[in-house]
Amino acid sequence: MSIRTFKIASIPGDGIGVDITEAAVEVLQKLSQTFGTFNFEFDTLDWSSQKYKQRGYYAPPGGVEGLKKYDAIYFGAVGWPDVPDHISLWQMILPIRTTLNQYANVRPTRIIPGTSSPLSACVSNSSLLDWVIVRENSEGEYSGHGGTTPSTAHAPHTVATEVSIFTRVGIERIVRFAFETALHRPRKKLTMVTKSNAQRHGMVLWDAVFYEVAKEYDGRVEYDKMLVDAMTVRMVNRPETLDTIVATNLHADILSDLAAALSGSIGIAPSSNLDPTRQFPSMFEPIHGSAPDIAGQGIANPIGAFWSATEMVRWLAGSDGNSNIVGLVDGPGVGNMVKAADCLMKAIENVTQAGVKTRDLGGQSNTKAVTSAVCVEIEKVYAALA
Repeated sequence: MSIRTFKIASIPGDGIGVDITEAAVEVLQKLSQTFGTFNFEFDTLDWSSQKYKQRGYYAPPGGVEGLKKYDAIYFGAVGWPDVPDHISLWQMILPIRTTLNQYANVRPTRIIPGTSSPLSACVSNSSLLDWVIVRENSEGEYSGHGGTTPSTAHAPHTVATEVSIFTRVGIERIVRFAFETALHRPRKKLTMVTKSNAQRHGMVLWDAVFYEVAKEYDGRVEYDKMLVDAMTVRMVNRPETLDTIVATNLHADILSDLAAALSGSIGIAPSSNLDPTRQFPSMFEPIHGSAPDIAGQGIANPIGAFWSATEMVRWLAGSDGNSNIVGLVDGPGVGNMVKAADCLMKAIENVTQAGVKTRDLGGQSNTKAVTSAVCVEIEKVYAALA
């Protein structure tokens, strides 16, 4: 029997990123040992804020380029109180995304068993909230163009500009990716979000390109458009009308955090930073931050980390070219890795449904207890599949 080995770059980062990455690695190793048809080799890279303070940079020279040799990247969280957030973002996260062509950020959201939504309609029917948010991940509001004059923010007449960059190529490829994602989901429905009534250049281009691409999917995907402010209301009041959502870098960033809160906890939510061409490795991470206030206490919720690990396994299953849509592998993939991804997700759901949860989900368990429970459940689910 052939065993496929995947080389994974592990970047724990800061705070609870270290805790949940350690937990995710343990669960992934347990998964590979249980199935026996694939394994993971992890290289841990200490690109933390502590290292930044010691040496003046996160990734060492050539470090981001060096990530190209891996099959995937698993990321924890970054950020520490004495390092401004824009430094950690622009010196590590964004360079990884841009250098590795990770232009699609995919964030699935649903209410998993054993958790509850603050939405009254979803308390009795959790299936009303089952979304995938597709975020443009390479340009837009996070392009980094602009400046401050004079260069200090403390001058009495300081002027700062933040220039959003939108390109036809960037918009078209993420919109097409979103349509393909929607096409492979049961409801085949896509909602596009902009603010084109007020932002009359970039957002209007977004709208125009969206409707151009939409013509290719007429009759196959139902689609509509929302302004971002109205979208927040719709997400709360009419969650059942939404399925796949595509939006700009900033708008999707905000909406996905709202989606996570509506599904029960930001500690649950996963994300995938994808290079759909598969030329470079993709990166998988929970969307929560580094939470310095609880770092090192062993109480962080690892579910978002585990769900992100599930998406990584599912993406790697399509590394033979069978799929370019995260979570939706059309072919058999590598060995039985698709089955392994399903197994891990089912194990997660069984554990939360059994009440083994951290405090943010209303439970009493710590990180280690949840991790151990998921590892045990992997064996049980696998035995049931055999």
